[in-house]
Amino acid sequence: MRFHSPARRRLLLGGVGASVLAAAAWGAARPWLVNPCRVALPADIADHDLVRAAWEDLDPARVWDCHVHLAGVGDGGSGIEISPTMLSPLHPLEYLQRLFYLNAGCAHDAPGQVDQSYVARLENLMDGMPAGCKLLLFAFDHAHDGNGVVRPEASAFHVPNAYARQVARARPDIFEWVCSIHPYRDDAVAALEAAVASGARAVKWLPPAMGIDPAAPQCDRFYAALARLDVPLISHAGEEQAVHGIGRPEWGNPLRLRRALEAGVRVVMAHCASIGEDVDLDRGEHGPMVPSFDLFKRLMAVPEYEGRLFADISAITLRNRDLGVVREILESQRWHNRLLFGSDYPLPGILPLISPAQLAAENMLEAELVPVLETIREHNPILFDLVLKRHLHSRGTRFAASVFETRDFFTRRPA
Repeated sequence: MRFHSPARRRLLLGGVGASVLAAAAWGAARPWLVNPCRVALPADIADHDLVRAAWEDLDPARVWDCHVHLAGVGDGGSGIEISPTMLSPLHPLEYLQRLFYLNAGCAHDAPGQVDQSYVARLENLMDGMPAGCKLLLFAFDHAHDGNGVVRPEASAFHVPNAYARQVARARPDIFEWVCSIHPYRDDAVAALEAAVASGARAVKWLPPAMGIDPAAPQCDRFYAALARLDVPLISHAGEEQAVHGIGRPEWGNPLRLRRALEAGVRVVMAHCASIGEDVDLDRGEHGPMVPSFDLFKRLMAVPEYEGRLFADISAITLRNRDLGVVREILESQRWHNRLLFGSDYPLPGILPLISPAQLAAENMLEAELVPVLETIREHNPILFDLVLKRHLHSRGTRFAASVFETRDFFTRRPA
């Protein structure tokens, strides 16, 4: 089995493929780098035994992909904002990063209609899924400083709550939405109450990018409101490579979310904290650096957190994850009732980031599934992610069906 050193992982991805993005000029990108954005699946693939097997024992109406990003450039009245550096070739990494994101969402060739095209592609993808499946669409708040002052100039991007709500309301058969509210805002609790009243299913944070220290006392009033409303917090944990912002990298430390757990919040740690290293704060502020995943495991072992701490399995199959970590997530069946399916769309549509062939070489997928998956990905990256994770296995263990049936988790409300 091959494992990647931290340096090797950074070379492989470094912010969703820094080595790939920096090495390839967009106009000369090879076909294996660029998503062809095909439409309906070929009939023989849509009805393939391995695709049908992925849906066995699943109720599609209970399958909600809990980690889907809305994206765009703000050209459709959406209110989306992106950093000027992502629009400038003078910042080649961020510029190419934006192009790959939008290509993955099949919106890169739509001048003046990028926002609209991104949503239209999501609708097209869901037309190819069984009736009842839904996507949870993420809003993304501005970065704020320690005093709760908004810092749009320091924000990598901003997706307004109003836009996420609007998109979800237009297609309630296939979309739900997740609000994003910075807890230091003066109006944070009021904004949360309003979002929940308008149908928000959860709150999304990316602490290092948004400028949020989850262990800060400024979060307490927001945590109290989350617990009172029984609204889950989906927070990135571990190293953040894709989005830059105003915060500090150490704010992604899983242990910093203890404050939310102790306040009674249901916390979903995105990606199972499956990448990066953080200070072991249990051994002091200057404790040793340990894998973020080890800190996640420590929290998962706390009996009092049994009904509060959860994780999504988005991004765990990216090339920059150690396969030993992926195996442990799969084989830890005691966790399965606390894991939630998420795709991290549009990332599955960035072709170099996930290698079914590598997973097959490591005996984690059947070899016959590789060409099927590669074809699915060209047409429907969300279905690709689900079929891959339904078939993923390690030493005889696969993810339980309950991992994919996430609806009940997000439809709970306080008594």
